[in-house]
Amino acid sequence: MSLPVAPKPALRRFHQARWDEPVIFELSTPGERGVLVSPLEDGVRAQVGDVVADLPASLRRVAAPKLPEMGQMRVLKHYLRLSQENLGADFNVDIGQGTCTMKYSPKINDQLISVPQLVDMHPLQDPADAQGVLEIVWRLERMLAEISGMDEVSLHTQGGSAAIWSNIAMIRAYHEANGEGEQRREVITTIFSHPSNAAAAKAAGYEVITIFPDAEGYPDLAALKAALSPRTAAIMVTNPEDTGIYNPAIREWVDAAHAVGALASYDQANANGILGITRARDAGFDVCHFNLHKTFSTPHACGGPGGGANAVSAALAPFLPGPRIVREDDGSFSVAEAGAQSIGSVAPFHGVIPNLVRAYSWIMALGADGLLAAAEIAVLNNNYLLKKVTDIPGASAPYATGRRRIEQVRYSWEELFQETGISSEEIGVRLSDFGMHYWTSHHPYVVPQPFTLEPTESYSKAEIDEYVAALAEVAREARETPEVVRTAPHNQTVHHTHHDDLDDPERWAITWRAYRRKYFGEQPVGAIASGLPGSTAAPAPAVWGH
Repeated sequence: MSLPVAPKPALRRFHQARWDEPVIFELSTPGERGVLVSPLEDGVRAQVGDVVADLPASLRRVAAPKLPEMGQMRVLKHYLRLSQENLGADFNVDIGQGTCTMKYSPKINDQLISVPQLVDMHPLQDPADAQGVLEIVWRLERMLAEISGMDEVSLHTQGGSAAIWSNIAMIRAYHEANGEGEQRREVITTIFSHPSNAAAAKAAGYEVITIFPDAEGYPDLAALKAALSPRTAAIMVTNPEDTGIYNPAIREWVDAAHAVGALASYDQANANGILGITRARDAGFDVCHFNLHKTFSTPHACGGPGGGANAVSAALAPFLPGPRIVREDDGSFSVAEAGAQSIGSVAPFHGVIPNLVRAYSWIMALGADGLLAAAEIAVLNNNYLLKKVTDIPGASAPYATGRRRIEQVRYSWEELFQETGISSEEIGVRLSDFGMHYWTSHHPYVVPQPFTLEPTESYSKAEIDEYVAALAEVAREARETPEVVRTAPHNQTVHHTHHDDLDDPERWAITWRAYRRKYFGEQPVGAIASGLPGSTAAPAPAVWGH
C-alpha cells in the first residue's frame, strides 16, 4: 500500500541568496593572477624583436590598464555569487516581462553559435570563405519572407526599435523618390502600439497623430479615417496591440491608408500569437518588422544585443538597408553594397550573426507546423492566464471587456489600489519575495496601476498557476497586512530604488572609473589602487551590498 503524496503547495518557499558581494575591483589583491604567462624564450625574442616598440606611439598605453588582480577560484566564486542574486528567464516563471515575449531559448542553439567555425569568423573576411554563414542569413530572410508574406527581407538591424527606424526611413525615402516627401509630413499610430513607432517617426521629423480606442476598446476606425489626408505618410501600428487586443478591422485600416496614398507599416513585435495564422501581407501592409529576440526565441541578453528583421513589398525593396546578401546563379553567396535608393547602413555588417543563427535554428527545429503550434499554445496560455488573473479581486483587464486576447494582456490593479492604497509597483516588488516579478514596461501609462503579463508558449499550466497564486497572495496581503507589501522585499537581495537618485547625475556614476574619479579624485590614467606599479591613489572604502 503506497502512502498518500502531499500536493505541492501553490506557493513554494523561496529566499534569495545574499552575499553582500563587492564589485570585482574591490576584491583585487596585488600580485594575484588567474593565468601565469610563460616567459618569452630567448630564441623567439631574437626573431620577433621588441613588438611593443614597433607599434605606433598612438597605439601604446602610457600606463598599465586598471584591471583587478584575482586568482581563477576567486573569480569563479564572485560570478557564481552574483548569479545567485538574480532572477531571470532560466530561474523563475518569467511571464511578468510583459511585451518582451520571454520564451525558452534552447541551449543547443547556444552551442551552435559557439562552434569555432562561427566564433572565429570575421565580418571583413572574403565572402568565399564565409559561404556557410552567408547562406544561413539568406535562408533566414527567405523564411521570414514566407512567414510575413512579404517579397524581400533584410536582417541588417540589431533590434526592434532599430527596425522600426528603418521602416520609417524607407517610407520617407519612398515618398521622396515619388516627389511627395515635402507633402507627406504626418504619421498616424495608436496609443497602444509600441511607443518606438511614434518615437521613430518623431525622430525622422514627422508630426505624429495618435488614435485612441473606440467605445468597444478597439482601435478607432472612424478616428483614423478622420485623421487621414494627403499629408499622411504612413500608419505605423502594432497588432495585436500591447494590450493583447487584435484589431479586427486591420484590413480596413490599411485600405483607408492606401486610399490617400499613405503606406502601412506593421510592428510585429507581438507576432508570437499569430505565426502561421495571419501574415502582414494578407492585410495589405507595405512593410513590417519582427523582433527576433521575441518571436523567434533568441535571448534578450540583458537588453541586448537583439535582432531586427525588416520585410517589405516589392515596391519598397529598393529602399531596404544594406549591404545585402545575394545568391548567385551558381548557388554561391556574395555581398552586394546597398543600391542607390537604399537607406544605407543602419548597423555594421550583417546584423547580430549569433542571434540570426539562433533564430534560424529555432525555425528549422519547429518547421511550419511547429510555428503554428507555438502560436496556438501562446494564445491558449494567455487566455487561461486572463481568466485566472481577472478572478483575483481587485484585478481587471481594461478595454474590449470580456473579449479574448492574443498573447499578452495589460491588466490593472486600480480597484485594489483604490481599496488599499497599495500600488502596482509595490505589488511587483513584493512578488520578488516569491521568486517572481513583473516590471514596468507599460508605456504609455494610460491604464491605471498597470501590470502586463505574457506567458508565451513556454510555460506550463502548473507554472502559470504558481504565478497566479503569488499574485493572489500579494493581493490578499494588500488588504490584510499592507505593511508587509509596502516594506518588501523581505526574502530578496534587492532594495528599494529611489527615482530621485536615478534622476540626479550628481548622485551616481555609471562606471567604476567614474565612481573613483568623482568621489576620490583619481585621474583616468594610471594603475589601479590595489598595487600595480606606479599606483599612488589610496584604496577606496568598501561599497558592498549595492
